[in-house]
Amino acid sequence: MITLLVIVALLVIIGLFLWSTYNRFIVLRNRVQEAWSDIEVLLKRRYDLIPNLVETVKGYAAHEKNTLEAVIQARNMAMAANKASIEEQAKSENILSGTLKSLFALSENYPDLKANVNFLELQRELVDTENKIQASRRFYNANVLSLNTKIELFPSNIVANMFNFEKQKFFELDENEQAAKNPVKVSF
Repeated sequence: MITLLVIVALLVIIGLFLWSTYNRFIVLRNRVQEAWSDIEVLLKRRYDLIPNLVETVKGYAAHEKNTLEAVIQARNMAMAANKASIEEQAKSENILSGTLKSLFALSENYPDLKANVNFLELQRELVDTENKIQASRRFYNANVLSLNTKIELFPSNIVANMFNFEKQKFFELDENEQAAKNPVKVSF
């Protein structure tokens, strides 16, 4: 009889462990998805601001066609990568950030543009959005770290394998993407 009680107690403990660990994985996975959703919202906002910024710059710097085209091309690539893998999207977003830096650096040579209220407001909004994207990336990566750590730790890795929880990718710079690591060089 005591043996039966011990077995039942062990089964209850194992069941509670499985239940709580599974639920923890669900919470962590949902936090990762929420954090990614926040990034996507901010990226959409940035995509919407860029054409207005480019149009404002066009009026003052018409002969800087290559820079403006590079920004639009990078924006279109980033938007196309929106449904791609996290690595591909991170790479395209880093390229877009680099082209935006060159656009802002270009404004240094046009005092009238720097004084334009529309340009200043768009620049402020875009910088604010960039800061929010960086914060959202850090939040996303922190949640990915929590989920991946839980998946790797014993004994929760047993539950992760039983229910096919998979490690997620970090949203980070591509090691081969030197342009995103270096300062923007603008020459005229």
